[in-house]
Amino acid sequence: MINTLLIANRGEIACRVMRTAKSLGLRSVAVYSAADSHARHVREADMAVALGGAKPAESYLNGAAVIAAAKATGAQAIHPGYGFLSENAGFARACEAAGLIFVGPPVAAIEAMGSKSAAKALMEPAGVPLVPGYHGEAQDIDTFRAEAERIGYPVLLKAAAGGGGKGMKVVEQPAHLAEALASAQREAQAAFGDSRMLVEKYLLKPRHVEIQVFADQHGNAVYLHERDCSIQRRHQKVVEEAPAPGLSAELRQAMGEAAVRAAQAIGYVGAGTVEFLLDTRGDFFFMEMNTRLQVEHPVTELITGQDLVAWQLAVAQGEPLPLSQEQIPLNGHAMEVRLYAEDCDGGFLPATGTLSLYREPALQSGWRIDSGISEGDSVSVFYDPMLAKLIAWGADREQARLRLLSLLSEMQVGGVTTNLAFLQRTLAHPAFAAAELDTGFIERHHSALLPPAPALDEHFWQAAACAWLATEPQATRSDDPHSPWQQQSGWQLNGQTSVRLHLKCGEQDQVVRGALPAVCFSDDTLFINDQRLRAVRRGGCLFLTWQGRQFSVSLFDPLAEADAHAHHGGGLTAPMNGNIVHIAVKPGDNVEAGATLVVLEAMKMEHSIRAPQAGTVQALFCAVGEMVSEGSVLVELAAQESSQ
Repeated sequence: MINTLLIANRGEIACRVMRTAKSLGLRSVAVYSAADSHARHVREADMAVALGGAKPAESYLNGAAVIAAAKATGAQAIHPGYGFLSENAGFARACEAAGLIFVGPPVAAIEAMGSKSAAKALMEPAGVPLVPGYHGEAQDIDTFRAEAERIGYPVLLKAAAGGGGKGMKVVEQPAHLAEALASAQREAQAAFGDSRMLVEKYLLKPRHVEIQVFADQHGNAVYLHERDCSIQRRHQKVVEEAPAPGLSAELRQAMGEAAVRAAQAIGYVGAGTVEFLLDTRGDFFFMEMNTRLQVEHPVTELITGQDLVAWQLAVAQGEPLPLSQEQIPLNGHAMEVRLYAEDCDGGFLPATGTLSLYREPALQSGWRIDSGISEGDSVSVFYDPMLAKLIAWGADREQARLRLLSLLSEMQVGGVTTNLAFLQRTLAHPAFAAAELDTGFIERHHSALLPPAPALDEHFWQAAACAWLATEPQATRSDDPHSPWQQQSGWQLNGQTSVRLHLKCGEQDQVVRGALPAVCFSDDTLFINDQRLRAVRRGGCLFLTWQGRQFSVSLFDPLAEADAHAHHGGGLTAPMNGNIVHIAVKPGDNVEAGATLVVLEAMKMEHSIRAPQAGTVQALFCAVGEMVSEGSVLVELAAQESSQ
């Protein structure tokens, strides 16, 4: 029996597994990298063991170090979470050889589904429908060209050995195939240690619907209903909900039974997810099976009332499934969004920095938050940029949606660019409210979901000035601790305050002069003319919640502004911190507009730096393997003179 569980992961999933382990009376062991020595999952564990450096290959992907940590702490089992080693058959085999329980499926099942190509070959005889594609061993560009022509453009390149959007590229026309294939292969090699690819027909307006399956060591297998994960960017999920809207009882059953057949075809044990594409006609096609717990498992837990991690631990110890198929409930509706550190306006590029502000609201009815971060934590370039999962349950979809919007409006996050406002706009969009869902949702509604920054009006700037004064550090008010000026109880002398403040918010700035309205300020809550605002100061930055959105306000510094707008003439800079993985040019090369110059890897994804116009490469300021900082000049490009 398990009495000590090692959790071979980080972030919210490590905290999630730890919470269930403690509820079952198990001791939890955290492992951590050099970048995570003060992380929340380390602080909350009963024991913690350092694995190595900050890079995943030096720490969370070092299977030998993880097993050594389990042995050193007396753990009987290892829960791999998701990502990293969770779908690594070699690691599962090493756990077995070391006499440790791997909380996951058998090695043979991981191997069967670890290759998307091999998985599809197994699904056809099991009666699971497949998307047209090529899943063969040949990996040369000529083979992919021929197969893409046979299938018909657009096509989707996918890493054979992984998921999560890594190593995945949509190719619209033949001219882009070679570059996309090379980039996808590099991503796949970096994320999974395997560069093999497959290519499939890219379906137009499909929904991404997946089935949660569970199987035990006694031959029992069930499905715990489905989740709709169609709202995606960069082939990664942003919003998930259960059950999937609009499915008939017959379609739900057909997809569930197909998923169980897929699991039984490979002798599956434990938690798994069978992912399908559902087209507008109601036909569904097998995509892949993830042989692990999914990020979005909380929505399934909320509609079934089950703890899936507890199920995992029970099955791993040889216990039968706690419920039969007909006993599995389906109550209400649940919806989840992933809070990411990313720049939505900049193409959803990952963001790094320090969480100078991170506050989760007190939980209300139907709310759930799964997170593994705390205020003051750093978001590094080495790992996925997801910060937390925000989840809501309701008696129906609309109640769940409104509750989740309410939860988002109460979150406070600052210091790192996030997708919080984007999530709010997505959930509030009429098409989402009407459940008009498919994987092209974000692209189709791009202008509404990612509008230009609105002009901030006089009322905003007055509120910002009031909040700035109300949150002034106490030391600036009085040296006397008994002075009324030292108190922040909401007491204020006279009715109005006259000021002159030059404030900045994003790319906008404003001088606020004259009298300000009376305010009452207490516990980070500001009342101005009966309007309730939240205002928190962190150093020289004020985080102000205004009309349901959070803004960062600071004092305008003309010298800093001049420095920020100074740039290296003709220089192309790094959009984020990252690692240079490929340089496509050399000094003296003439390039066309849009040509790839440098490829940067950050948070497991590749980002190409392209020529903004035709020109000549004057100089390179980076090398393959070099870590570069956001804003660093990478390439000097001289524009070509137009011919007369």
